[in-house]
Parts: sequence; structure tokens; C-alpha cells
Amino acid sequence: MPTPGLHGSRQHALWLRRFHPAPDGAVRLVCLPHAGGTASFYVPLSRTLPADLDVLAVQYPGRQDRRREPGVESIDELARQIYESVLPLADRPLALFGHSMGAALAFEVARLLEQRAGIVPAHLFVSGRRAPARHRDETLHQLGDEALLAEVRLLSGTDRSVLDDEELLRLTLPALRADYKAVETYRYRPGPPLRCPITALTGDSDPKTTLDEVRAWAPHTTAAFDMHVYAGGHFFLSHHRSTLAHTLTTTLLPQPPHTPTPGRTAPSSLSAHGNSLSSRAAPGVGCFRGASASTRAMSGPAKDIDAWIQDQLTAAPEWPPERYVTIRQHLEGDPPSVSQDC
Repeated sequence: MPTPGLHGSRQHALWLRRFHPAPDGAVRLVCLPHAGGTASFYVPLSRTLPADLDVLAVQYPGRQDRRREPGVESIDELARQIYESVLPLADRPLALFGHSMGAALAFEVARLLEQRAGIVPAHLFVSGRRAPARHRDETLHQLGDEALLAEVRLLSGTDRSVLDDEELLRLTLPALRADYKAVETYRYRPGPPLRCPITALTGDSDPKTTLDEVRAWAPHTTAAFDMHVYAGGHFFLSHHRSTLAHTLTTTLLPQPPHTPTPGRTAPSSLSAHGNSLSSRAAPGVGCFRGASASTRAMSGPAKDIDAWIQDQLTAAPEWPPERYVTIRQHLEGDPPSVSQDC
């Protein structure tokens, strides 16, 4: 449902949804969905996160309760309107999380916050998206309906009940096509790097990006940069919700959360996925599972690290699906290093 009473602004009510109210949360986390996605995509994540995080999700035009509005075919225009919607939320630390197209949008919103308002976000989380400076020529938005839907089915990010319902498809396709046009015609404009930390997340078999393209987010900030590689494809995050919630919680909250919100789970279940490289002072890479028995490390050129990551992910089938890799490169010029918990 639309978020009522956010500083009395119609713009807030139009663009933002708050599914599990936590207005006293220490940090506000604004989540931006993928192309063709809706704010409700983040309901499960919102439910998993603690009440110390005030979670809001962006609802793009042309879908669900905004279905009568035309889609917006420009990342710059979407970013401008979202920026105006979230600006009043910056009365406390404000973090941004975006998946796929939402990652490009979150980046541009963060730039507007810093450049126009002088507000440095608490953190920028970018998921399933190559770095802005890494361009690919993509023209899916120019395809016919069936070809476009085939791509959507391939990525497995849309509910099957929607894909199999002709009436729902007719309602969904215009917004989907507008989103694809927006993200495929997006062009990064060089400018000063962000001052907020960036955490990049990706699936190890995502057809939409490579590890190298994701690691290229690092130069887009002068602050800390983390990279997490999960087992899975473009929508890996749907299968790693508890691990993702742990990453968000430990990154954004200085103290363990304590107050659950009705409809949201307590954070204790997240402790099994602890990160043994929790210190942000040193660069490092790690792949983790719930209970680690040993640790070993390596360092070297980025291409060797990519090969090592792939070897570990494919050679350990007994690992639970929550396994993931974290790459940290905090100081310019520091070579990436790798640690394995297994």
C-alpha cells in the first residue's frame, strides 16, 4: 500500500511503500526493484530484516497500484523523481539497495543526493548489475512481445502466475518494455566518484554481468568497496534471503538489532551466517558457509582470483546454497586477496 504521512508529501505516497512500519528505525533503507519489478518484490526481505531498519521500497509507474500511469523510459528521469521522493527521508542515515535496473537507479539517486543536496548516503548496495562505466549494447526493448517474454522467463525473476496469465501479461508488458528501454538506453556520465561505501552483490552464473564487470564498481567510490558473489543466476538474492539480510544488518547497524516488528523475524536466525572477515580495515576475499572449520588465504592478480572463486564454487557441491564469496578492496592500489572458510 502507499506510504501515508511521510512528511505529508504526495510524492512520497506515490513512489514509496512501507510494508512493515518501523518509523523509529536507526537507518532507513530504500530498495529499488529490477526491470518489470514491483515494490512488493522486497516484501520477503523487509519481513526478514530487523525493526532497527526502516525499509521502504520504490514503486515505479505502470504497475500494480500505479498501472494507469505510463512507464518512464529514462533512468535519469526515474532517478530525479525518486531523488525528490527520498530526500525528506534523509533526516536520519539513508541507505540505498537496488537490484539489476534498480542498481543503476540507486547509483544515480546517490549521485543526486551527494551533488545536489550534499547528503552522503550511509551505504549503496548494488545487486545483479555491472558497473555504470561498463556499457553493453542491449536492445531487448525493441523485440516483439514473445521474444521479450522469453528473456524474462530465462532470468526467472517474474512470477510464473503472471507469465502464464494472458490478461496479466497484457497489463505488464508496457511497463516491462518501458523499464528495459530505460536501462538499455542508460549511459553513464563521468563525474566525481561517490563518497559513500558501495557493496556489490552478484550471482556466479548471472548472464547479465561478469565478476570483472561487478568488481568495476570499486572506482565509483572513494570509500570502502565490498563485493559478494553468491551461487546462482540473475535472481540469486531470492535464494539467499537470510544471508543477504545478515549482510545488510551487519553493514548498516553498529549494534545487534533487538526490537522485532510485527510481521518481521527476529535477527537471531542470521547469526549462523557470520562473516569471519567482519573487519573493514583490511582488504580481503572470502567464501563462507555457516560453520567454518579452517581458513586459508591467497592473493594475486584479479584474473587469478576470478578463477579461484569459480573453482571453489564448482568444486564444493556439499556446501549449502548459502555459500558466497566476499571480495574487499578498500585502499586504492591494494591487490585483492582471498580467504576461504570451509
